[in-house]
Amino acid sequence: MTRQQSIDLLTRYYAAFNAQDWEGMLACLSDDVAHHVNEGQVRRGKALFGEFLAHMDHCYAERLEGIVVMASEDGARVSAEFTVHGTYKATDPGLPEAKGQTYVLPAGTFATIENGLIARITTYYNLADWTRQVSA
Repeated sequence: MTRQQSIDLLTRYYAAFNAQDWEGMLACLSDDVAHHVNEGQVRRGKALFGEFLAHMDHCYAERLEGIVVMASEDGARVSAEFTVHGTYKATDPGLPEAKGQTYVLPAGTFATIENGLIARITTYYNLADWTRQVSA
């Protein structure tokens, strides 16, 4: 893929996220996608990623703003920086109790593109900052 095609792919992925179009997000991923979870284990495959999306949709309502997408010259690696605006809807096991708290959190994503699809995706955010915001 070209640099611009990789940027377009990640832009499409996040447009699907903001539209709550989970199938649209999954369509951007390779069948054996490696999802490196912030503070967690690596999940492999679209099925596990779909389960992750369902869990996130149950616990959180999020919208990403200020998305800036960048890519390597060869298009093999792409990244994004953005701000998450969210509402904590249902308690996520092991985390503070959900009471409809809102949060604003800077985050970033790094991805590898193979055969025109996202083959690896890693999103980072400051969990301590998120915990402080929803615990206040």
